[in-house]
Amino acid sequence: MQDLTQGSITRHLVKTTGFMLFMMVFQTLYVLVDLYWVGRLGTTAVAAVGIAGNLTFVVLALTQMLGVGTTTLVSHAMGRRDPDDATLAFNQSQSLAAVTALAFLLVGLALRRPYAATQSADPETARQTAAYLAWFIPAMALQFPMAAMGSALRGVGNFKLGAIVAVATILLNIALTPMLMFGWGPARPMGVAGAAAATLVAILVGNAWLALHFRGDRVLRFARAEWRPRVAVWKRLLGIGLPAGFDFAMMAVHLFIIYAVTRPFGSAAQAGFGIGMRIVQAGFLPVVALGMSVAPIAGQNFGARIASRVRHAFRDGAVIAVGMMLLLAALCQLVPATLVRAFTTDPAAVAVGVDYLRIASWNFVASGVIFVAGSMFQAMGNTRPSIVTSLVRIVVTAIPVLVLSRMPGFQLTTIWHLGVASVWIQFALAMLLLRREFRKRLRFDGATPPAPSVGGQLAAAGRAK
Repeated sequence: MQDLTQGSITRHLVKTTGFMLFMMVFQTLYVLVDLYWVGRLGTTAVAAVGIAGNLTFVVLALTQMLGVGTTTLVSHAMGRRDPDDATLAFNQSQSLAAVTALAFLLVGLALRRPYAATQSADPETARQTAAYLAWFIPAMALQFPMAAMGSALRGVGNFKLGAIVAVATILLNIALTPMLMFGWGPARPMGVAGAAAATLVAILVGNAWLALHFRGDRVLRFARAEWRPRVAVWKRLLGIGLPAGFDFAMMAVHLFIIYAVTRPFGSAAQAGFGIGMRIVQAGFLPVVALGMSVAPIAGQNFGARIASRVRHAFRDGAVIAVGMMLLLAALCQLVPATLVRAFTTDPAAVAVGVDYLRIASWNFVASGVIFVAGSMFQAMGNTRPSIVTSLVRIVVTAIPVLVLSRMPGFQLTTIWHLGVASVWIQFALAMLLLRREFRKRLRFDGATPPAPSVGGQLAAAGRAK
């Protein structure tokens, strides 16, 4: 365990973000390399991977549900020096992850062809999307236990192991992708499906690695007796996690609407938007790493009832996020064509991608601070404000897009402009709600830390027997 309730908040943020950023740099490399190889298969393949990739936001929504709840409960327990409750929360998150993964796998495989058909601009794009999803859906199902284990590690302040495992699996994925796609070496050529198959193998390795660690961990460990579902603990996990997951679910809904609206513009338009989205996702990974660092730091200090350090975590996190996002916005304003042409030579796709990057980059600063604010809601154990802000954003974008798309002369740039406006509205609302949460929840400086939770007492009693 790393005690995040002592020492410089800024130093903790820089150190922990450094570990996460190390991992995210390789994640960025994977996203871009994967897109590069898929781009060699043509515009249709790029569009197919972009459509399939929308399900990533569904997975992110569900893994956020698990991860945020796990990190929050574990970090609170460690902040109040209650390792028994931390262990209980960890094991319960694993049982919940197993149930969720199985449900996602069954539903995803059953719906992959109808989903591909409704989102694709033409039959060939739909065929390649379905082929990719046949491997991608099992890979995403394995993200659930891996996310729960990584979140528990962050809750106790262990950022190093998660970063090492993530980097190793990303490098494995990068190496396997061209081999399986093009049939290099002993592999047979799988086309676009090879990229998803490489992801499946890499995630299998990552799960096995983390599982071996927890068999011998001194703070958190697997305990079969604590895997039996406990309604009270599941309610705590879901009560914190579901609102945070809702944010990513709304992103998925947003993307489903965009791909449905862009169908009449053809596969080149869908490919251009998909490339632009991948570039933005890659550029956002550093601020995602920052958010993943802010949550456990603020969470341990919230559990230890040190209000000033909780506020300090937000202030430093927001400043760092603004710096990161200004750099990304400058790149998208100055060299958008260069970024897009790295992945496609189709002029129509390049034009769409450039327009998207130049317009969307005006909301990057606001988005970065929103990420940090979301981490603060998680740290304080109340992620319901994230539901409100995400819902407002979707309403501001989706309803006008659905109405305007039926009118003559509708342009794709209308979607991007509405997206910018919605993010700044979300930002203003998030700041107001965060200020209210600070007033309500941070009234305990100098107070005595709370006693161990009921869950921790139950876990300790069970071990004593």
